[in-house]
Amino acid sequence: MTPARRAGVALALLGAALVTLPAFAGSYLLSVATLILFFAYAGQAWNVMMGFAGQLSLGHSLYVGLGAYAAAGLYFHYGIGPWAGVWLALALCVAAGLVIGFLAFRFGISGVYFALLTIAFAEFTRIGFDHIQWLGGPGGLFIKVEQRVAWDLPNLRGTPAMFYYVILGLNAAALALCAWLLRSRAGYYWQAIREDEEAARALGIDTFRWKMLAIGVSSAMTALAGVFFAFYYNNLFPEQIFHISRSIEIILGPIIGGLGTLFGPILGAAVLTILADGITELMAWLGIEVPGIKQVFYGLCLLVVVIFRPHGIWPAIARRLGL
Repeated sequence: MTPARRAGVALALLGAALVTLPAFAGSYLLSVATLILFFAYAGQAWNVMMGFAGQLSLGHSLYVGLGAYAAAGLYFHYGIGPWAGVWLALALCVAAGLVIGFLAFRFGISGVYFALLTIAFAEFTRIGFDHIQWLGGPGGLFIKVEQRVAWDLPNLRGTPAMFYYVILGLNAAALALCAWLLRSRAGYYWQAIREDEEAARALGIDTFRWKMLAIGVSSAMTALAGVFFAFYYNNLFPEQIFHISRSIEIILGPIIGGLGTLFGPILGAAVLTILADGITELMAWLGIEVPGIKQVFYGLCLLVVVIFRPHGIWPAIARRLGL
Protein backbone atom coordinates (compact mmCIF):
# COMPACT_ATOMS: atom_id res chain seq x y z
CA MET A 1 0.00 0.00 0.00
CA THR A 2 1.38 3.40 -0.98
CA PRO A 3 1.92 6.12 1.66
CA ALA A 4 -0.88 8.18 0.12
CA ARG A 5 -3.26 5.23 0.31
CA ARG A 6 -2.28 4.54 3.93
CA ALA A 7 -2.82 8.20 4.79
CA GLY A 8 -6.26 8.10 3.16
CA VAL A 9 -7.26 4.98 5.10
CA ALA A 10 -5.98 6.45 8.39
CA LEU A 11 -7.86 9.69 7.76
CA ALA A 12 -11.06 7.78 6.96
CA LEU A 13 -10.78 5.75 10.18
CA LEU A 14 -10.14 8.89 12.22
CA GLY A 15 -13.10 10.61 10.59
CA ALA A 16 -15.37 7.66 11.35
CA ALA A 17 -14.25 7.63 14.98
CA LEU A 18 -14.86 11.36 15.36
CA VAL A 19 -18.30 11.19 13.74
CA THR A 20 -19.43 8.42 16.09
CA LEU A 21 -17.82 9.92 19.23
CA PRO A 22 -20.99 11.64 20.60
CA ALA A 23 -22.82 8.29 20.58
CA PHE A 24 -20.71 6.91 23.43
CA ALA A 25 -18.94 9.94 24.93
CA GLY A 26 -20.13 11.59 28.13
CA SER A 27 -20.66 15.34 28.46
CA TYR A 28 -17.16 15.94 29.86
CA LEU A 29 -15.39 13.99 27.11
CA LEU A 30 -17.51 15.73 24.49
CA SER A 31 -16.62 19.17 25.86
CA VAL A 32 -12.90 18.29 25.80
CA ALA A 33 -13.23 16.99 22.22
CA THR A 34 -15.01 20.19 21.19
CA LEU A 35 -12.25 22.29 22.75
CA ILE A 36 -9.60 20.24 20.93
CA LEU A 37 -11.37 20.72 17.62
CA PHE A 38 -11.76 24.46 18.24
CA PHE A 39 -8.02 24.93 18.80
CA ALA A 40 -7.26 22.57 15.91
CA TYR A 41 -9.37 24.69 13.57
CA ALA A 42 -8.00 28.02 14.83
CA GLY A 43 -4.48 26.59 14.63
CA GLN A 44 -5.07 25.47 11.07
CA ALA A 45 -6.15 29.02 10.20
CA TRP A 46 -2.96 30.43 11.73
CA ASN A 47 -0.93 27.70 10.00
CA VAL A 48 -1.93 29.13 6.61
CA MET A 49 -0.15 32.35 7.48
CA MET A 50 2.90 31.08 9.34
CA GLY A 51 3.28 27.44 8.34
CA PHE A 52 2.56 27.99 4.64
CA ALA A 53 3.68 31.58 3.99
CA GLY A 54 6.16 32.11 6.83
CA GLN A 55 4.56 35.26 8.28
CA LEU A 56 4.67 35.20 12.09
CA SER A 57 1.51 36.60 13.65
CA LEU A 58 1.08 36.81 17.41
CA GLY A 59 -2.19 38.72 17.23
CA HIS A 60 -4.70 36.25 15.83
CA SER A 61 -6.89 36.86 18.87
CA LEU A 62 -7.83 40.04 16.99
CA TYR A 63 -9.72 38.03 14.36
CA VAL A 64 -11.28 35.70 16.92
CA GLY A 65 -12.57 38.71 18.86
CA LEU A 66 -13.79 40.69 15.87
CA GLY A 67 -15.59 37.69 14.43
CA ALA A 68 -17.16 36.84 17.79
CA TYR A 69 -18.35 40.36 18.57
CA ALA A 70 -19.66 41.01 15.05
CA ALA A 71 -21.96 37.99 15.00
CA ALA A 72 -22.89 38.17 18.70
CA GLY A 73 -23.72 41.89 18.51
CA LEU A 74 -26.09 41.42 15.59
CA TYR A 75 -27.78 38.49 17.33
CA PHE A 76 -28.03 40.22 20.71
CA HIS A 77 -29.46 43.53 19.46
CA TYR A 78 -31.34 42.61 16.29
CA GLY A 79 -31.93 38.86 16.46
CA ILE A 80 -29.91 38.29 13.27
CA GLY A 81 -28.71 34.67 13.23
CA PRO A 82 -25.02 33.79 13.26
CA TRP A 83 -25.03 32.41 9.71
CA ALA A 84 -26.08 35.87 8.50
CA GLY A 85 -23.82 37.67 10.97
CA VAL A 86 -20.86 35.58 9.87
CA TRP A 87 -20.64 37.65 6.68
CA LEU A 88 -20.06 40.80 8.70
CA ALA A 89 -17.52 38.90 10.79
CA LEU A 90 -15.68 37.78 7.65
CA ALA A 91 -15.71 41.29 6.18
CA LEU A 92 -14.36 42.92 9.35
CA CYS A 93 -11.64 40.33 9.90
CA VAL A 94 -10.46 40.31 6.29
CA ALA A 95 -10.44 44.13 6.26
CA ALA A 96 -8.40 44.20 9.49
CA GLY A 97 -6.00 41.59 8.14
CA LEU A 98 -5.51 43.44 4.87
CA VAL A 99 -4.85 46.72 6.68
CA ILE A 100 -2.21 45.07 8.85
CA GLY A 101 -0.76 43.29 5.83
CA PHE A 102 -0.63 46.46 3.75
CA LEU A 103 1.12 48.45 6.48
CA ALA A 104 3.62 45.64 7.08
CA PHE A 105 4.34 44.24 3.64
CA ARG A 106 4.30 47.53 1.74
CA PHE A 107 6.92 48.99 4.08
CA GLY A 108 9.02 45.85 4.42
CA ILE A 109 8.09 44.97 7.99
CA SER A 110 8.68 41.27 8.60
CA GLY A 111 9.80 38.74 11.18
CA VAL A 112 9.63 39.79 14.80
CA TYR A 113 8.59 43.34 13.85
CA PHE A 114 5.55 42.02 11.99
CA ALA A 115 4.70 39.90 15.05
CA LEU A 116 4.89 43.00 17.25
CA LEU A 117 2.62 44.87 14.83
CA THR A 118 -0.02 42.14 15.07
CA ILE A 119 0.18 42.21 18.88
CA ALA A 120 -0.23 45.99 18.85
CA PHE A 121 -3.38 45.84 16.71
CA ALA A 122 -4.92 43.19 18.98
CA GLU A 123 -4.13 45.27 22.09
CA PHE A 124 -5.46 48.50 20.57
CA THR A 125 -8.67 46.69 19.64
CA ARG A 126 -9.00 45.27 23.15
CA ILE A 127 -8.69 48.74 24.65
CA GLY A 128 -11.19 50.13 22.13
CA PHE A 129 -13.79 47.42 22.83
CA ASP A 130 -13.53 48.17 26.55
CA HIS A 131 -15.20 51.49 25.73
CA ILE A 132 -17.93 50.25 23.38
CA GLN A 133 -20.96 50.00 25.67
CA TRP A 134 -23.17 48.80 22.79
CA LEU A 135 -21.15 45.58 22.95
CA GLY A 136 -21.10 45.39 26.73
CA GLY A 137 -17.82 47.18 27.38
CA PRO A 138 -15.56 45.68 30.06
CA GLY A 139 -18.59 44.09 31.75
CA GLY A 140 -19.00 41.69 28.86
CA LEU A 141 -21.66 40.77 26.31
CA PHE A 142 -23.93 37.88 27.25
CA ILE A 143 -25.95 35.98 24.65
CA LYS A 144 -29.29 34.66 25.86
CA VAL A 145 -29.39 30.87 25.83
CA GLU A 146 -32.55 29.46 24.30
CA GLN A 147 -32.65 25.70 23.89
CA ARG A 148 -36.22 25.24 22.73
CA VAL A 149 -35.08 22.46 20.45
CA ALA A 150 -32.13 20.10 20.61
CA TRP A 151 -30.71 21.33 17.30
CA ASP A 152 -31.33 24.90 16.17
CA LEU A 153 -28.61 25.30 13.54
CA PRO A 154 -29.90 28.60 12.06
CA ASN A 155 -29.39 30.28 15.46
CA LEU A 156 -26.52 28.02 16.54
CA ARG A 157 -28.43 26.99 19.65
CA GLY A 158 -28.64 23.43 20.85
CA THR A 159 -26.96 20.56 22.62
CA PRO A 160 -23.21 20.04 23.09
CA ALA A 161 -23.38 17.35 20.38
CA MET A 162 -24.60 19.93 17.87
CA PHE A 163 -21.67 22.26 18.63
CA TYR A 164 -19.31 19.31 18.39
CA TYR A 165 -20.52 18.45 14.90
CA VAL A 166 -20.36 22.10 13.81
CA ILE A 167 -16.71 22.46 14.81
CA LEU A 168 -15.95 19.00 13.38
CA GLY A 169 -17.42 20.16 10.06
CA LEU A 170 -15.31 23.33 10.18
CA ASN A 171 -12.20 21.23 10.74
CA ALA A 172 -13.03 18.95 7.82
CA ALA A 173 -13.60 21.96 5.56
CA ALA A 174 -10.36 23.61 6.76
CA LEU A 175 -8.38 20.42 6.17
CA ALA A 176 -9.76 20.08 2.62
CA LEU A 177 -9.16 23.77 1.87
CA CYS A 178 -5.58 23.70 3.17
CA ALA A 179 -4.80 20.49 1.27
CA TRP A 180 -6.04 22.16 -1.92
CA LEU A 181 -4.15 25.39 -1.19
CA LEU A 182 -0.86 23.54 -0.66
CA ARG A 183 -1.18 21.96 -4.11
CA SER A 184 -2.25 25.16 -5.83
CA ARG A 185 -0.10 27.94 -7.27
CA ALA A 186 -0.66 29.94 -4.07
CA GLY A 187 0.72 27.08 -1.97
CA TYR A 188 3.89 26.76 -4.01
CA TYR A 189 4.43 30.53 -4.00
CA TRP A 190 3.84 30.69 -0.23
CA GLN A 191 6.40 27.96 0.38
CA ALA A 192 8.92 29.77 -1.81
CA ILE A 193 8.33 32.99 0.14
CA ARG A 194 8.61 31.13 3.44
CA GLU A 195 11.96 29.55 2.53
CA ASP A 196 13.60 32.60 0.91
CA GLU A 197 11.56 35.69 0.12
CA GLU A 198 14.40 37.47 -1.66
CA ALA A 199 14.96 34.49 -3.97
CA ALA A 200 11.22 34.23 -4.62
CA ARG A 201 11.08 37.90 -5.56
CA ALA A 202 14.09 37.48 -7.84
CA LEU A 203 12.22 34.67 -9.64
CA GLY A 204 9.38 37.06 -10.41
CA ILE A 205 6.92 36.13 -7.67
CA ASP A 206 4.81 39.08 -6.52
CA THR A 207 5.51 38.49 -2.84
CA PHE A 208 3.30 41.38 -1.67
CA ARG A 209 0.27 40.01 -3.48
CA TRP A 210 0.67 36.44 -2.24
CA LYS A 211 1.40 37.45 1.34
CA MET A 212 -1.74 39.60 1.29
CA LEU A 213 -3.68 36.56 0.09
CA ALA A 214 -2.27 34.48 2.95
CA ILE A 215 -3.31 36.99 5.61
CA GLY A 216 -6.73 37.37 3.97
CA VAL A 217 -7.40 33.62 3.95
CA SER A 218 -6.05 33.18 7.48
CA SER A 219 -8.10 36.04 8.95
CA ALA A 220 -11.29 34.85 7.21
CA MET A 221 -10.87 31.33 8.58
CA THR A 222 -10.20 32.68 12.07
CA ALA A 223 -13.35 34.80 11.89
CA LEU A 224 -15.40 31.58 11.75
CA ALA A 225 -13.62 30.38 14.89
CA GLY A 226 -14.68 33.62 16.59
CA VAL A 227 -18.34 33.17 15.62
CA PHE A 228 -18.28 29.61 16.97
CA PHE A 229 -16.61 30.81 20.18
CA ALA A 230 -19.29 33.44 20.81
CA PHE A 231 -22.24 31.08 20.46
CA TYR A 232 -20.59 28.16 22.23
CA TYR A 233 -19.59 30.08 25.36
CA ASN A 234 -22.41 32.71 25.18
CA ASN A 235 -20.30 35.45 26.76
CA LEU A 236 -17.58 37.77 25.54
CA PHE A 237 -15.12 39.93 27.47
CA PRO A 238 -12.56 42.12 25.65
CA GLU A 239 -9.93 41.39 28.30
CA GLN A 240 -10.19 37.66 27.58
CA ILE A 241 -10.89 37.27 23.89
CA PHE A 242 -8.39 39.87 22.60
CA HIS A 243 -5.66 39.02 25.09
CA ILE A 244 -2.32 37.79 23.78
CA SER A 245 -2.78 34.55 25.74
CA ARG A 246 -5.59 33.70 23.32
CA SER A 247 -3.18 34.09 20.42
CA ILE A 248 -0.60 31.92 22.19
CA GLU A 249 -3.18 29.17 22.68
CA ILE A 250 -3.94 29.28 18.96
CA ILE A 251 -0.35 29.05 17.76
CA LEU A 252 0.95 26.40 20.18
CA GLY A 253 -0.93 23.56 18.49
CA PRO A 254 0.65 24.03 15.05
CA ILE A 255 4.10 24.68 16.51
CA ILE A 256 4.09 21.55 18.65
CA GLY A 257 2.25 19.43 16.09
CA GLY A 258 4.25 20.56 13.07
CA LEU A 259 4.32 23.88 11.23
CA GLY A 260 3.29 23.77 7.60
CA THR A 261 1.75 20.31 7.88
CA LEU A 262 -1.92 19.50 7.48
CA PHE A 263 -2.33 17.22 10.49
CA GLY A 264 0.13 18.97 12.81
CA PRO A 265 -2.35 21.57 14.16
CA ILE A 266 -4.88 18.83 14.95
CA LEU A 267 -2.38 16.58 16.73
CA GLY A 268 -0.80 19.49 18.58
CA ALA A 269 -4.18 20.76 19.80
CA ALA A 270 -5.12 17.26 20.98
CA VAL A 271 -1.86 16.69 22.87
CA LEU A 272 -1.85 20.11 24.54
CA THR A 273 -5.53 20.13 25.50
CA ILE A 274 -5.57 16.59 26.89
CA LEU A 275 -2.36 17.01 28.89
CA ALA A 276 -3.24 20.51 30.15
CA ASP A 277 -6.72 19.40 31.17
CA GLY A 278 -5.25 16.34 32.82
CA ILE A 279 -2.85 18.47 34.86
CA THR A 280 -5.70 20.77 35.91
CA GLU A 281 -7.81 17.81 37.04
CA LEU A 282 -4.85 16.24 38.86
CA MET A 283 -4.13 19.46 40.75
CA ALA A 284 -7.79 19.75 41.73
CA TRP A 285 -7.83 16.12 42.90
CA LEU A 286 -4.70 16.68 45.00
CA GLY A 287 -6.16 19.89 46.40
CA ILE A 288 -3.22 21.94 45.13
CA GLU A 289 -3.80 25.36 43.62
CA VAL A 290 -0.92 26.73 41.57
CA PRO A 291 -1.69 29.99 39.72
CA GLY A 292 -0.56 29.88 36.10
CA ILE A 293 0.16 26.14 36.08
CA LYS A 294 -1.32 25.75 32.61
CA GLN A 295 0.90 28.49 31.19
CA VAL A 296 3.96 26.89 32.80
CA PHE A 297 2.97 23.57 31.24
CA TYR A 298 2.60 25.18 27.79
CA GLY A 299 6.06 26.67 28.15
CA LEU A 300 7.60 23.34 29.13
CA CYS A 301 5.92 21.56 26.21
CA LEU A 302 7.20 24.19 23.80
CA LEU A 303 10.71 23.95 25.25
CA VAL A 304 10.81 20.16 24.94
CA VAL A 305 9.50 20.17 21.37
CA VAL A 306 11.88 22.93 20.23
CA ILE A 307 14.85 21.03 21.66
CA PHE A 308 14.00 17.46 20.61
CA ARG A 309 11.48 17.87 17.75
CA PRO A 310 12.10 21.30 16.14
CA HIS A 311 9.85 20.40 13.21
CA GLY A 312 7.02 19.26 15.48
CA ILE A 313 5.90 15.81 16.60
CA TRP A 314 3.72 14.94 13.60
CA PRO A 315 6.49 14.71 10.93
CA ALA A 316 8.38 12.14 13.03
CA ILE A 317 5.21 10.11 13.66
CA ALA A 318 4.27 10.29 9.99
CA ARG A 319 7.66 8.93 8.95
CA ARG A 320 7.41 6.03 11.39
CA LEU A 321 3.92 5.17 10.16
CA GLY A 322 4.96 5.56 6.52
CA LEU A 323 2.31 8.21 5.83
